[in-house]
Amino acid sequence: MAQMDLKKYQPYIIIGIIILFALLTLWTRGIPSEGLVTAEGVNLLGNDPWYKVRQVEQTVANYPGYAWFEAMTLYPTGDVIYWGPLFVQIAAALCLLTGAATRPEIMVVASWVPPLMAAAMVPVTYLLARKIADWKTGLIAAGLIAVIGSNYAYRSLFGFVDHHIAETLFSTIFALAYVAALLATRDRPFSFADRSSLKTETLKIPVLVSALAGIAYLLGYFNMPTMILFALIVTAFTLVQFLIDFFKDRPSDYLVLVNVVVFGVVIVGAAAFGFPHPGLDLSRYTVGHVIVYAALIAGTLALYALSVFLKGRPKYYYPAALAAVAALAVAVLYIALPEVYSLLIASLISFFGEAAVTTTVQEARAWSFAAAWATFHWGLILAAGGAAVLLWQNRERVNPAHVFVLIWTAIILASTAAHVRYEYYLAANIALLAAVFAGAVIDATWKDVARLLGGGSGGRASSAPEIAESQETPKKGKKGGKAPETRKAKAPRRDQPDYFKVGALAAVVVVTLIFAGTSLMGNIALANGAKYSGMNQEWMGALEWMGENTPDPGVDYYAIYDRNTFTYPEESYGVMSWWDFGHWITFIAKRIPNNNPFQHGVAGPNGSAVYLVSTDEAAANRILDNIGTRYVITDIEVDTGKFHAPVTWADVGQERFQPYFLLPVSAGSSEYQAVPFNTQEYYLTMVSRLHNFDGSMTDPTSQVIYAEYRDAGTANTSLPVITRTQQMNATEGAAAVEAYNRNAPAGSHATLLNMYYQFRGDSILQPLERVPALQHYRLVHETPQNVYGNVGEDGPDLKAVKIFEYVPGAAIRGEGIIEVPIVTNTGRTFTYRQESVNGTFIVPYATSGWSGEVKATGQYRIAGTGQTFDVTEEDILQGHTIN
Repeated sequence: MAQMDLKKYQPYIIIGIIILFALLTLWTRGIPSEGLVTAEGVNLLGNDPWYKVRQVEQTVANYPGYAWFEAMTLYPTGDVIYWGPLFVQIAAALCLLTGAATRPEIMVVASWVPPLMAAAMVPVTYLLARKIADWKTGLIAAGLIAVIGSNYAYRSLFGFVDHHIAETLFSTIFALAYVAALLATRDRPFSFADRSSLKTETLKIPVLVSALAGIAYLLGYFNMPTMILFALIVTAFTLVQFLIDFFKDRPSDYLVLVNVVVFGVVIVGAAAFGFPHPGLDLSRYTVGHVIVYAALIAGTLALYALSVFLKGRPKYYYPAALAAVAALAVAVLYIALPEVYSLLIASLISFFGEAAVTTTVQEARAWSFAAAWATFHWGLILAAGGAAVLLWQNRERVNPAHVFVLIWTAIILASTAAHVRYEYYLAANIALLAAVFAGAVIDATWKDVARLLGGGSGGRASSAPEIAESQETPKKGKKGGKAPETRKAKAPRRDQPDYFKVGALAAVVVVTLIFAGTSLMGNIALANGAKYSGMNQEWMGALEWMGENTPDPGVDYYAIYDRNTFTYPEESYGVMSWWDFGHWITFIAKRIPNNNPFQHGVAGPNGSAVYLVSTDEAAANRILDNIGTRYVITDIEVDTGKFHAPVTWADVGQERFQPYFLLPVSAGSSEYQAVPFNTQEYYLTMVSRLHNFDGSMTDPTSQVIYAEYRDAGTANTSLPVITRTQQMNATEGAAAVEAYNRNAPAGSHATLLNMYYQFRGDSILQPLERVPALQHYRLVHETPQNVYGNVGEDGPDLKAVKIFEYVPGAAIRGEGIIEVPIVTNTGRTFTYRQESVNGTFIVPYATSGWSGEVKATGQYRIAGTGQTFDVTEEDILQGHTIN
C-alpha cells in the first residue's frame, strides 16, 4: 500500500526536489548581494557587467528599443554592438515589472537575472537527462547543475550581469528541444519514398517538436550570435548519424525532417529579426547566418540523396563518396566563392585557433588540464563514464539522441580547450553525462542493493529465477569399490547480492557526492569572495571625480543613436586608458573611452597599446590628436603587473622593456632561475612617465645594476645568462657599459638593469638614465592610496590611479631646466621639471587662473638664472608664448 502511495505522489516529489535544487542554486548565487549592494546600487563584478547594466538602463529608458550602435564608447567612431538584445530585454522587462526606475534599483534587479537563469537551468537539465535516460538520471543531473562550479558558477553570480549564463541556458534548451525532436521522429517512423506513411497524424508531433526546437535555437541566437556553434554541432551530428544509419541499413528520413523544419524556422526567424551588421561575419548578426543555415539544410538533403542512391551498394561507397564530394565542394568554394569559403571553412579554422593577443584576454586563453581538473575534478571522471555508458548502450541499436549528446559534448570540449570561456557551456555536458553514468550504475546494481538491504528475505528484492544445478560426484566407499552418488550442487541463493555490484554502486555514490559536495563548497567560497571583489574604491573614486569635474562630452547617455546619421558634437572628446577600464569610464564617469573591453581601440597605429608603450612623446601625442583624446587615466596595474598586455598588443617585444635573464639561485650555485629586469626603455614608456614620474623630468637617484651577460645562443641556454653584476651609480655604470661593449668577447655584452617591480617595489621610480619631461600632460587628480602602504614621510609615495589632462601647453623661451612646485589633491608635493629643447620649454601647468585640485604653488623658475614666469590657464589651453 505504501509503495502504491509513493508511486502516486512521485511526480510531486520530483517537482519538490527540483524546486529545492533551484532554491539552492538561487541561494548560492545570491550570497554576494550581502556585500555588493550599496546605497549607490551594486558594485558589479568584473568589467563587462558594467556595460551590460548600461544597456539595461538605456533599454529601460527607451523600452523596447535596443541600441545596435554605441556612441558612449570607442571615441571618435563609436562602436557596434555585436550581441543580441534578449538578455538585456529580459532584464529591462523585469525592471519595468518591478518598478525599478533609478540607477540603484535597476542595478539590483538586473543583478538577480543571472541567478534566476542559473535556477532555470535546474529543470531544463532534469528534462534533458530524463529524455536521455530516466527520471533518476534527471534528478541527479538537476542536483549536479545546481552545484557545479567555477566559470559557470561565477558567471551566474549576483552582480555578474552578463549574457554568459543566458548562452548556457538557451543553448541547453535548444539541446533539449532537438533531442525531443529526434525522439519524436524515431517513435513515429515514416518514409519520403512511401507516401502512404506521410500522414498528418504521423508527422504532426515531429514537425511541431522540430519547430519548437527551431524557436529554441532562435532564443539562443537572439541572445548571442555564438549560437552558430550549435549549428556546427548539428552539422557534425547529422554527418555522423547518416553514416551510422547507412551502415546499419536504417533510413535517415527523420534527420531530413528535423533539420529542414528546425533550420527552416531559424531562417525565417533570423530574416524577420533582420541583419543589423554588414558583411558575412558569423560573430555578428549578418546574412552569413542564413547562408550557413541554408547550407546545413542543403547538406542534409545531399546526404540523404546520396544515401538513397547508394543503398544496396558496398558500405564503403558512402564515406568515400562523401569525402570526394566534400573535397570538391571545398575546392569549388575556395576558387569560385572565396567569401563563402571564408565564411564556412576559414571561420571554423580560426575559431579553434589562438592568436598571441588572446593570451592577454583571460576568457580567450586556452584551457589546461590543471584548470579543467580545478573546475570539474571528479566530474570529469564521471562524465567520461557517462560517455562510455552511452557508447555501450548504443553498440547494437543506435539512439540518435545519444549520438547528438556525444557530439555536442565533444565539440564543446574542443571549444573549451581552445578558449576557456566555453567552460560555462561545458558545465551542462559534465552534469548531464555524470548523471548518465551514476544513473546507469544505479540501474545495473539496484537489485543487488535491494537484496542486501532486504536482509536475505528474498522475494521482492530479487527478480532472478532460482537456479538449481546438479552434478555427479564419486563417493568413496569401502576398500575395493566406489559407489556412484548423485548430489545436488549448492545453488546460489536468489536473495544473495552481488557484492561487487554493491561496491561499484557505493564507489560511484561516494565519488558523485564528493564531486557535488566539493563543487558546492567551492561555489559558496567563490560567492563569499565575490562579496568584496567588485570595482576597487580607487577606480570608483577617480571616475566619480571625473564625472563631476570634467566637461560634459555633449552626448546623451540614454539616447539611442543611428550609426548612419550620428555625429559627435564639437565639445566631445575621448578618454585614453587601457581597455580593461573602458566600461567603467562609460558607466561611472559617463565619459567616452577611446577603447573598451571588447578589445576595440586597442591594436593598430592609433590604439591604446601603442600609445601606452610609446617612448616618444611626439608620436604618442599624434595618436591622441588622431582620436580626439583629452584625458589619460593610468593605474598601477597597467604600470606593472599588466604591462605585458599593451606590449603584447603593440607587438613590440617585451624583452625590449622587461627582459628575462638566467641568474644563479644563490652565490656559487650551479642552478639558475629566470628573473625579469627593467631596462631604460621601460622608464621611457608613456605609462611609466605619466604614472611613475607625473610627466616630470627624472634623473637616476640611486645605484643601478651593471650586468655582464652572454647571449642565449652562445651560452646554449633558453635565455641570456648573467655572468657578473655590480651595483654602481648611474654615471659610473653607463661608462662601464660603454667600456665593456667596446671590446666585449663575441656573444657577450654589458647593460644597465633594474629589478622588476615584483622583486623590489620602488625600482619603478628609479630610472637607469634621465627620463625627459612630458610637455603636454598635467596631473589633475589622483587617488589617495599609496601603493607602498604607510611608509612615512621619507618613503616612496605612488598613487593607484591618476588622471592627466592632455593640453597644448604654453611656450617659454629659455635654456636649461625650468621648475614649478606642485601640490596634488591628496596633499602630495612634487616639482615638475623640464629641460629646454631648442631653447624652448612647453609647460602644462598654469600658475594662475586654474581652479583645479592639483595646483602650482609658485611660479615657473629657470634653475640657476632666477628668471620666473607666471602662466595663466588661458596660456595653457591656447598654446600662448609667454616671453
